[in-house]
Amino acid sequence: MDRTDEELLETIADLHGIPEGSFNIRKNGKLLARNSGTDIEIVSKKDKDGIDIIVKPNVKNKSVHIPVLLTVGDFKDTVYNDFYIGENADVTIIAGCGIHNATCSDAEHDGIHTFYLSKNAKVRYVERHYASGDGSGKKVFDPVTKIFLKEGACFIMESTQLGGVTYTDRKTYASVGKKAQLIVQEKILTEKDEKAITDFRVKLLGKESRADIVSRSVAKGNSSQFFRSDMIGKNECFGHVECDGILLDSARIVSTPKIDAVSPEASLVHEAAVGKIAGEQLLKLMSLGLSEQEAENEIVQGFLN
Repeated sequence: MDRTDEELLETIADLHGIPEGSFNIRKNGKLLARNSGTDIEIVSKKDKDGIDIIVKPNVKNKSVHIPVLLTVGDFKDTVYNDFYIGENADVTIIAGCGIHNATCSDAEHDGIHTFYLSKNAKVRYVERHYASGDGSGKKVFDPVTKIFLKEGACFIMESTQLGGVTYTDRKTYASVGKKAQLIVQEKILTEKDEKAITDFRVKLLGKESRADIVSRSVAKGNSSQFFRSDMIGKNECFGHVECDGILLDSARIVSTPKIDAVSPEASLVHEAAVGKIAGEQLLKLMSLGLSEQEAENEIVQGFLN
């Protein structure tokens, strides 16, 4: 790996070189490094680009890293990764992707990830997207995440877009079974002329199923963000969707909620708040010696964190 690879890995996956445990590192459409253990097995697909990750039942406190690096232009990388999580397993999956594009051609990564969680399984899924490079070529992410939760399963998704991404269209689909739980924490930062689209579609199918989706976004410059959510409650369930955004400069944020309580025992809530930073917040920090720009940056970072 060169210096650019190391910087991308550190940003998207908190890695300083090759990790311990199970991992699969992909660069420019090719396998760079892999380690597959007995508890967590990683197998290449035979019919298309991608991997199967099989976590054995009752595996606890294990993690797997599957970062992707793109450092060339005129390249579109699409991978199909399927995750099979055994009963009572509890694992962390870190799946960051970094693009460094210094060319005049576009670079794009589309990760199609499907999760199958067995009874009482738990996954913490950390997804970070970041792009750098001073070339005029676009840096594009179009991820698709599909989640199927059986009885008592829990899926925690921490999705962060750290900046530099020209365009992204992020789709998440989830089916939540009996006493299962979906928790999503999304953070997105856009600037300049960047555009981000987020689309959540969640079906609460099982009795006592739950979903909690919180999206926090900051839009700067002439960037635009579009948040869409479609939550359906088909049983005794609870669902909560929250979209909060800070607008700076000439940016735009659009939030479009849809909640559908098919069952009379479903309880669904949507909240949204979008606006600029309050003047009194800036004045309070500036009275402590910060410049207006420094105060604005402090508020933005605190909001996203």
